[in-house]
Amino acid sequence: MYRNNDFIYEAVANLENLINIPIDIETSRDNYDAILNIKNMQFVVEAKSAMRTSNQGLVLSQLEEIRNRSNKPIILIAQYISKEAANHLKERGFNYIDIAGNAFVKKGDLVIYIEGQKRRTATLTNQSRAFQEAGVKIIFHLLSEPENLQDSYRTIAQKVGVSLGSVSNVMAELEELNYLIKTNEKRVLKNKEELLERWLVEFNTVLKPRIIRSRMKFIDTDMVQNWRHTLLNQTGRDILWGGESAGAILTDNLRPQEFTIYSNLELPEIAKTLRLVPDKTGNVEVRQKFWQNNNWNQNTVPALLIYTDLMNSGYGRNVEIANQVFENELQHIQ
Repeated sequence: MYRNNDFIYEAVANLENLINIPIDIETSRDNYDAILNIKNMQFVVEAKSAMRTSNQGLVLSQLEEIRNRSNKPIILIAQYISKEAANHLKERGFNYIDIAGNAFVKKGDLVIYIEGQKRRTATLTNQSRAFQEAGVKIIFHLLSEPENLQDSYRTIAQKVGVSLGSVSNVMAELEELNYLIKTNEKRVLKNKEELLERWLVEFNTVLKPRIIRSRMKFIDTDMVQNWRHTLLNQTGRDILWGGESAGAILTDNLRPQEFTIYSNLELPEIAKTLRLVPDKTGNVEVRQKFWQNNNWNQNTVPALLIYTDLMNSGYGRNVEIANQVFENELQHIQ
């Protein structure tokens, strides 16, 4: 799969200018985005457009996979790396370079540590319609279930709750971005993992802030222990578990510390059903349900959203469970 990783050259050139050490780049490697040679030491390169809080769990998981199959040290090269993400990289023993030349590279006697360099332009926010609010909702629909991809534009608009024009524009842009192909018989998604990764970031930065409704806490400790049973008797599935609680239901392999709820019911009704009270520092986050249908057989949000919430949390155990959900429930994206 072709990815536009030209920023690798700019990042390395900026670092070279700062440290006055030549760095050789090999980009003709099938298994890696590039190989860097610094003072006779080879580094495997993983290139990302950005690493920030919203996708650091996913990026760290991918770097761990590379480390497990390679005996060479790894360098993440990105156009932008947030300060928090950079700290996580250092803690986990990963090297990094950003496009401004900020870097942390440590191998044997070689130590490079540069911070405080500013980017010349802030070009990371993609303003295309495909990754604005309506587009994020449409892509969620397309990725959630494989059959959704064949829905008519009108059906997609109705199920997602957006205009027909939005569907038309987003589908056209997905074609232009090489994520979607139309044949005479059907539509086919391309570069699905890249699309998923991009969607994870945009969900967290574009859509999630708009759907957070409230923070609450359980009234008593018994409810914290017995949270699984609170929604067993609901008939309309108007309240759905997301995040850690959904991951616990799906895998039976996680004890949630934070609870996420998706619902369009009034907040007092949600609070009454689950015995909650408002609390700005509580461990229950209530979010608006942003999709129209729910074919999922559990009292949880769809598997794609479970994966997304767990991965975006950045916590190691949550990322591990997210990968289980991906392997078991999202084969159509793999």
